[in-house]
Amino acid sequence: MVKNEMKLQLPSRSCNESFARIAISSFFAQLDPTVDEIADIKTAVSEAVTNSIVHGYENSIGNIYIHAKILDDNKIYIKIRDKGCGIEDVEKAKEPMYTTCKTGERSGLGFTVMQSFMDKLKVNSKKGKGTTVVLTKTLRKRL
Repeated sequence: MVKNEMKLQLPSRSCNESFARIAISSFFAQLDPTVDEIADIKTAVSEAVTNSIVHGYENSIGNIYIHAKILDDNKIYIKIRDKGCGIEDVEKAKEPMYTTCKTGERSGLGFTVMQSFMDKLKVNSKKGKGTTVVLTKTLRKRL
């Protein structure tokens, strides 16, 4: 059951990556997460939003859609979606060190980082249609 949710739409400008991190961490603050939990969430969201900015829209500006939910038992759900170029081979893109960045400025660890900081990572993409990343994590309960 959904206890609370928020939706956010923002342009794929690099300055909005930090805004997305702060907005998500502020929303989930109501669960009183640990410092480590909030850092994990912020990092995973940062990676997903950065992928949309750098790879999804490459040299153009489009919208990034974020939908966050608080579910039963302190489970959090975050969906980050773009309507960019999409990923040709999602499984290949999830491999550590794989990148399509032509400038050599990216390490190819985005999905690996997301997966390591969250309980579950799901990626759906269609070439020419965009990419959706779903992140879930169960936060520990306060006594």
